[in-house]
Amino acid sequence: MKLRVAVLYGGRSVEHEVSVISGIQALMAMNTDKYETIPVYITKDNKFYVGDDIGNIEAYKDIPGLLSRSQRVIWVNDGNEVKLSPYPKKLFGGNDITVDIAFPVVHGTNVEDGTLAGYLKTIGVPFVGCDVTASAVGMDKYISKAVLKDNNIPVLDCICFHEADYEDMDALLNRIESEIGYPVIIKPVNSGSSVGIAVAKDRTELTEAVDDAFSYSSAILAEHAITNLKEINCSVLGDCSGARASILEEPFHSKDILSYEDKYMGGGKGAKGSGTKGAGMASVSRKIPADIPEELAQRIRDYAVRAFIAFGCCGVARIDFMIDEDSGELYFNEINTIPGSLSFYLWEPVGLPYAELIDELIELGMKRARREANTTYTFETNILSNNAFSGSKGSKGAKL
Repeated sequence: MKLRVAVLYGGRSVEHEVSVISGIQALMAMNTDKYETIPVYITKDNKFYVGDDIGNIEAYKDIPGLLSRSQRVIWVNDGNEVKLSPYPKKLFGGNDITVDIAFPVVHGTNVEDGTLAGYLKTIGVPFVGCDVTASAVGMDKYISKAVLKDNNIPVLDCICFHEADYEDMDALLNRIESEIGYPVIIKPVNSGSSVGIAVAKDRTELTEAVDDAFSYSSAILAEHAITNLKEINCSVLGDCSGARASILEEPFHSKDILSYEDKYMGGGKGAKGSGTKGAGMASVSRKIPADIPEELAQRIRDYAVRAFIAFGCCGVARIDFMIDEDSGELYFNEINTIPGSLSFYLWEPVGLPYAELIDELIELGMKRARREANTTYTFETNILSNNAFSGSKGSKGAKL
């Protein structure tokens, strides 16, 4: 009997469209001899839909039309099964769909940050990818730096600002200028795909960058911008009991940073897969393998695996590094706990086809579900049945 896999993509995120591309890529790569695939689209207001065209990338040119001929569903835990049930329930027609495992291919805030993982965990369905904690820590650039520092993985120092700091813009700008100086890079603390990220070289640009970053997040980071920058990315696959690193890539960019346009809107000349419809991250202009000394490449792979395990990741992640070519220093930049295109293009060159990558990801998700099934989360007692709770008052006289 085939395993029923619900592939989830979309959601309330600025990376919504990118997620649709990545999710449908994964669907197309799945071995249908092994899996019964169920495409599940999450709208920008977090409603779940299934239907004949949900897995068709062309249908997303007209999303209202797509939804009008699709079925909204909700997740239902029905004893030993988890189902996608039509909503609202019709008197006749509309069958429940039983799901064996969920496969989230989502990017960005409100989905990749542990929100969706927590929902799936609460519903009780096994799922592929990082658990709640790893997802949340990986998305928060400030917290992730703290974890990495504790594990002796090099990161750039930064300053974190919150919305309350924004009320005194002059003080905020003065602190950045005095403690970091120019050039400085400003980032939303929990966004991805380079959204809201900008390099500032003077106070005018800094003001614009801070304004823009705060429009995407309630907290932002400021850190020194490396002028002579080489970016190197590495994917890691596995879980805390064992993980391995992929081949390395050097992505190219047209500006100070790898922008959203560089990543998803065609890349530049010579881009691998450039111009391929729905190619997602696979269309970025890049060099594979990265042109760096083997000693440095091995150090990056070691750091990548150590970071993956320190965060408690499961599944596949992409970890991005920065090299300051003036000083030769290497720094961790960020982790993508559900990377664009699931980083399949970094595994194919080392002999792991996309379909087999998906097999391994599903097995890792099922492995975690089996482990959790043998973990004790409750024990047989009910303190509410204790006679001490009878009456109108609880502890220290507080009324219940």
